[in-house]
Amino acid sequence: MSVADLLHGFPVVTDIKLLWADMDARAHVNNAVYFRYFEAARMGYFEEAGVLTDSLAGSGRGRILASTGCRFRAPLTYPDLVSIGARVARLGRDRFSMEYRAVSHKLDRVAAEGDALVVVYDYDAGRKSALSEDERAAICRLEGGHPPPLED
Repeated sequence: MSVADLLHGFPVVTDIKLLWADMDARAHVNNAVYFRYFEAARMGYFEEAGVLTDSLAGSGRGRILASTGCRFRAPLTYPDLVSIGARVARLGRDRFSMEYRAVSHKLDRVAAEGDALVVVYDYDAGRKSALSEDERAAICRLEGGHPPPLED
């Protein structure tokens, strides 16, 4: 199966060239590094959706990572190019769940799958904030429809 086939259904894909420094003493990518890859894919998703600038522009609003996980399927080793797919799987009032898939070009297979719960946060008020209609519309546009509801 091709890399493109393995990433079907992921509207945003971020390519990451593995670094020698990503590996641990056992000569494979350290488990903690996968979360950095997922972060890069999440930021790529936010950029593509056009919702990254509010947290960078001093609006006081942003998104925070409430939880995250990873299932490791195959070890990554240097050198390799990894494509990380990102998508919003479920959408709530003030949060959404994301899914990630890391695909190795060298192995032509899924190396890891991850998930995250992301919460919209108002840093000035110190509490959660509802997704704006613009944010909701941007996510739905990227996903090609409305993701299923997420219990808040």
